[in-house]
Amino acid sequence: GRTVWGFHCRRDQALGRGGESFGGQARLSGSFFQPGPGALRMSHHMNHNLFVALRGAFPTDLNATAVETDNGLHYSWRDLERASAMLANLLEDLDLPPRSRVAVQVEKSVEAMLLYLATLRAGHVFLPLNTAYQSAEVAYFVGNAEPAVVVCTGKNFGWVSKIAFKAGTQHVFTLNDDRTGSLLERAAHHSDQHSPAHCAPDDLAAILYTSGTTGRSKGAMLTHDNLFSNARMLKDYWGWVPGDVLIHALPIFHVHGLFVALHGALINGSPMLWHAKFDPKRVIADMARASVFMGVPTLYVRMLAEPTLTRAAVARMRLFIAGSAPLLIETFKDWQTRTG
Repeated sequence: GRTVWGFHCRRDQALGRGGESFGGQARLSGSFFQPGPGALRMSHHMNHNLFVALRGAFPTDLNATAVETDNGLHYSWRDLERASAMLANLLEDLDLPPRSRVAVQVEKSVEAMLLYLATLRAGHVFLPLNTAYQSAEVAYFVGNAEPAVVVCTGKNFGWVSKIAFKAGTQHVFTLNDDRTGSLLERAAHHSDQHSPAHCAPDDLAAILYTSGTTGRSKGAMLTHDNLFSNARMLKDYWGWVPGDVLIHALPIFHVHGLFVALHGALINGSPMLWHAKFDPKRVIADMARASVFMGVPTLYVRMLAEPTLTRAAVARMRLFIAGSAPLLIETFKDWQTRTG
């Protein structure tokens, strides 16, 4: 193991088959969830911050593995709690206006996920940007959303910071996929204790820009209650159960990877096998110790091209989700034939 920007990250303990090594059982925090007729309802004086709901579903054993990365790093639930607190304290230390936008254009990493959780935790508004966007697109989004904070990769700092400062952004940090950059350097000096900001149900949690197929991209404003109700509904609809393990192989700058997949695992207290990039061979190999996979149709086509995709390879899998685009019926039938 080794200490990374103030919290410990293990390289030991491979995730166990069947989830037996995770410990604990997902629970819903009684202080956040209120039973109601036919559904769980939150009372109006409660904190509706989505982070509180996600944190309330962490397993009782915070030392259990929450995320195992494709390069062998293990993050515990306690790591997620402490690291998101440190990042939230950094955001609070900037003295930002309430509900400030935090625009993020970085490669997929666990730290990028932690920044999302920290933004929720601090009561600010997360604005993820596609890593493929170039300067003209970034200039439009930054000018339109007026973020108080912009986080980009180190290699893009030159041109992104120029755009951000010109648009009036006060703070620009870097975050790389190897856990380097000014964001983590600054966060390492902050406390790992943090009380989540109090949020009303209709307070903004995130802004995601539309793809712009019918004109200029528009910022879709999503509230804490929007995201919580969606996560709660999908948890029931897809039958998430204790012991489920998610293979997370999607980008985290769009709804499917950031909300549908991530919230699904977190609100069920389920660990994730984290793939920074989609490699069909490695994903198929991980199915021996997972139960849930979410992907876009292209990922299924690429896995079908692998001879290792067999009924035996997916025997432990409970649920495959295809979304973001239509799945061709031929792909569906091919998948059914190969996997049963």
